[in-house]
Amino acid sequence: MIAILLPALVAAATPGGFQSTEALDQLVENFAGAPIGNMGGARAPVDKRLKLAACADPQLSWRSDAEDAVVIRCQGPQQWRLFVPVIALPRPAVAAPTARPAPTIVKAEPVIRRGDPVLVEAEAAGFSITRHGVAMGDAVPGARIVVRMDDKRPPVAAIAVEAGRARLPGFDE
Repeated sequence: MIAILLPALVAAATPGGFQSTEALDQLVENFAGAPIGNMGGARAPVDKRLKLAACADPQLSWRSDAEDAVVIRCQGPQQWRLFVPVIALPRPAVAAPTARPAPTIVKAEPVIRRGDPVLVEAEAAGFSITRHGVAMGDAVPGARIVVRMDDKRPPVAAIAVEAGRARLPGFDE
């Protein structure tokens, strides 16, 4: 029965070829599932002063996931769009995230300290090279450290492996 009456309501136009605001109110009520002024229904009727072109097939959708407004679109030759505010239904309370204790950060002790002698290694398939140098700072295992090999060349960046030993990055392990 509603399927038969709905096209008749939509096609209802006021004199002068304008869209009936009462028909739009009925469409919003059917779409939202509640009458005007009730929870889940339109906050107020569509303004009767609106002079919208008659629309044979208005499309209704929610403006957002919050379901706080219905959007009515007319895709005919005279395109228009209308937003109808809705009294949003209360959403189920979302449980507040439980406070987790802050992770305990264990600060690793440096295995190489500034001024320590360091053996810097580089290995790949078919060759291996080592050089002695002096650490320019402190480093924990896996951290980068600057090592001076001699006074005539710039220092190199290596990765601390263990006490007194570092590896050049980019070589196979």
